[in-house]
Amino acid sequence: MGCFVFLLLILLLPLLFFLIFFNIISFSFEKLGFSPEATFLIILLILLGSVVNIPLTRRKKVYVRRDYFFGLFPRKEIVYQGVAINLGGALIPLSISFYLLEKVPWQPTLIATILMIAICFSLSRIVPGQGIALPAVVPPVFSALFALLLAPNFAAPVAFISGVWGALIGADILNIKKALKTSPGMLSIGGAGVFDGIFLVGIVSVFLTAI
Repeated sequence: MGCFVFLLLILLLPLLFFLIFFNIISFSFEKLGFSPEATFLIILLILLGSVVNIPLTRRKKVYVRRDYFFGLFPRKEIVYQGVAINLGGALIPLSISFYLLEKVPWQPTLIATILMIAICFSLSRIVPGQGIALPAVVPPVFSALFALLLAPNFAAPVAFISGVWGALIGADILNIKKALKTSPGMLSIGGAGVFDGIFLVGIVSVFLTAI
């Protein structure tokens, strides 16, 4: 009986941590003007939307490469190349940032955003064949730092806005042309390369409401 109870506690522990985490997030989002129901929906949509890419441009390119059979016979492979925008990593965070814009002073928000664009651009890199990569800790750490320095009374919304826009513009948009030259497939704005960083921006930003 004791072993069964212990095993049950171990199985329920992740659920307990999730409930505690969600309560903290809900409380923080409530300070930003979101209800617990809206908070749950936002988190769910961001996570589910991370696999949804909406094509913006697409063109067909033909590549010629050698076959695996001793490299003697070249074959043509048709690849669709273009740009898409990720639902969970771009569209939803951008929508939230527009909602928060009316709650923040524009000058420190603009300065923080420009700084974030510069940092994300300088620290992002193009991975041939894969796309654009940005260290996940960069957007949340630097956006929180700039927000606390420039707008301590509005740290959470400023961190969210500057982190989202900084990552999307600095890492993705400014590198698209270069990335298209080395990546034959579709490039997604807010996709896998920067999604983790943008998601962490949201988590860190809401925790700043407690400061």
